[in-house]
Amino acid sequence: MDITWYLLIPIAGAVAVLYAGWLAKFVLSQDAGTVQMQEIGGMIFEGAMAFLSRQYRTIAIFAILTAVLIGVIVGAISEGVKDIVLSDEGSIEYGAVKASRWTEGLLTSISFLAGAFCSGLAGYIGMFIAVRSNVRTASAAQRSLKAAVTVALRGGAVSGFLVVALSLLGVSGIFALFTIVLGYPTAIAPFLIVGFGFGASFVALFAQLGGGIYTKAADVGADLVGKVEAGIPEDDPRNAAVVADLVGDNVGDCAGRGADLFESMSAENIGAMILGVAIYTVTGAIEWIMFPLVLRSFGVFATLIGLSSVPFFTKEDGGQDPMTPLNYGYYIVSILSVVGLGIATYGLLGDEWYWFFGCGIVGILTGIAFVYITQYYTAGSWRPVKEIADASRTGPATNIIIGTAVGFETTAATAISIGTALVASFLLGSNAEIPGVDPVTSGIFGTAVATMGMLMSAAYILAMDTFGPITDNAGGITEFSGAPASAREITDSLDAVGNTTKALTKGYAVASAGLAAFLLFSAFLDKVKERLELPLNSHLPIDIANVDVFVGGMLGVMLVFLFSSLAIRSVGKVAGEIIEEVRRQFRDDPGIMAGTTRPDYARAVDITARASLKAMIAPGLLAVGMPIVVGLVFRYVVADFHVGGEENSGWLAVSGLLIVGTIAGILVATFLNNSGGAWDNAKKFIEAGSIEGEGKGSATHAAAVVGDTVGDPFKDTAGPALHVLVKLLSTITLVLAPLFIVAA
Repeated sequence: MDITWYLLIPIAGAVAVLYAGWLAKFVLSQDAGTVQMQEIGGMIFEGAMAFLSRQYRTIAIFAILTAVLIGVIVGAISEGVKDIVLSDEGSIEYGAVKASRWTEGLLTSISFLAGAFCSGLAGYIGMFIAVRSNVRTASAAQRSLKAAVTVALRGGAVSGFLVVALSLLGVSGIFALFTIVLGYPTAIAPFLIVGFGFGASFVALFAQLGGGIYTKAADVGADLVGKVEAGIPEDDPRNAAVVADLVGDNVGDCAGRGADLFESMSAENIGAMILGVAIYTVTGAIEWIMFPLVLRSFGVFATLIGLSSVPFFTKEDGGQDPMTPLNYGYYIVSILSVVGLGIATYGLLGDEWYWFFGCGIVGILTGIAFVYITQYYTAGSWRPVKEIADASRTGPATNIIIGTAVGFETTAATAISIGTALVASFLLGSNAEIPGVDPVTSGIFGTAVATMGMLMSAAYILAMDTFGPITDNAGGITEFSGAPASAREITDSLDAVGNTTKALTKGYAVASAGLAAFLLFSAFLDKVKERLELPLNSHLPIDIANVDVFVGGMLGVMLVFLFSSLAIRSVGKVAGEIIEEVRRQFRDDPGIMAGTTRPDYARAVDITARASLKAMIAPGLLAVGMPIVVGLVFRYVVADFHVGGEENSGWLAVSGLLIVGTIAGILVATFLNNSGGAWDNAKKFIEAGSIEGEGKGSATHAAAVVGDTVGDPFKDTAGPALHVLVKLLSTITLVLAPLFIVAA
């Protein structure tokens, strides 16, 4: 492999970090607004950073304990990592042990901690800038729409570029450490770094859960007591839960989503590298392993140019849908991604490059498809949101019924799009005639290329996602500080678009999870083959009619629903505490409603933080523990009762849990994300006066607020946490595969 291709990876990572630094400097140099704006902005910043510090201390303790436990388990059960060699007959066999069992355990623990640290760092830094961007966006809204869009998007892009950079540099850096510094064979290095993906998933799960419970508990509490019971406007300074609500937008949507996409990119990169091992072993070309990292590097440059173009498409006045310039920027990113894909496949993947170029195009088109599918179902200009808004005329019950129907409807487009992408990329890849490589192996690698193609635009998508909470906060700050009505009109329009961008990021995350599920499951089967001493290029079909597989699948679906239940119930419980606190303050201090005294914002923030961190533990432990318990029970208990002495019930049951649980998780997450987003924008559709005579304060609006409240824990807690759960199932089973398998 030409050294130039190697150098592109650290160069792209460094460029992403430097560009993020420039963006941060630009945002922080902007005017911070009036004294009142700076005061509320300071409270949001202090609350958000205090919660995140407390949350990450809790996660750090769990992560260190888990790293030690992983090292001990892997060291105790593994046979070590064996070299991968090509036999004279053309099969890919396992040779001598290159890393002993305890060395493997130690390296896996180190990888786990590295992934956990990078994931936490990405979320922390991104949110730090986001909570500095909100007040500056509010100030910019007093000048023009263009200024507000530029500040908010660049503030969000800091997180986007840092997440991509840390993932790219983290995976490539630890791969280089294991191969160049420690001298392990290139073919086994991807198997040694799987702990990095598990560490990233572990932190992302708790970050998304804790932040999601916090943000929606505060939001629900503020809305129900403020808008419904007290009849005061959203973000009214008399509501003690308002600051907690604004803090929650950041810890859930900035830090949580940043950790989510970091683990997506890291786990999927490692899975793609593992799938490239079989082709590398046959061809001797390291390009098949390094290709995912190189392709991601081209994505960095495409995103940088696309993001920089957005201000040129934005009008100074308010006579433009703010989504329009964001879409134009995304078009540019997509076009440049196609160019980068062509260069990378032509330069690295040999004479059959054009088949894999087609696979990458499928991935890019899938990402675009999900952006527009999500916009269709959650933006106010289309049928679904209008239908929910219209249903609100007859009360909250019909609003909820139609919103639920819309959510279920969205799963069709998700399943068809992901299914089409997987089939198309597999067929294209299987047509590549690589000497010595069977069509199934090249077909599976084709699905990996499709996944990498879609992730080329991840930095831009995450920038648009973080744009959402920044503009939401800006609207709250504008209302809270008594800014001019013209500024509130701009922030309201940005907030509505922000709801859509947050929703489309969730759709994008679901699509990447769907493509990655097949990729990571294939990597899991490679680990199974190693333990069973089967050739790496052999086929290991899973029989769904096997009772262990079937029951494992049923338990996987159960996990998805039980996990969602715990997450949603946690929001309800914490929201109840907030509601009681706000009611108490209204009751004990009549001066709050009269506007003569100030609510105790800090107490509401503290109650939300403590309760949210406590509530995240149960669903988090369920997600981590369930696949382990299933694998152990079926290996050591159920296997003993099988007629004929079937020993490998464990990995078969885990395979069923992984396959069916992943499918259920993708579709349930789609339902939760899109129904919640549609309910939210139906409320905003009514608030914008789009239904004549049914604006704020009407019975129709009150019904829409109830629907929005129901959808809050769907779209911002359970749904996003399921994205992480899907990939956590893959990474934890990949790391602990030997625990479930009786060796040959």
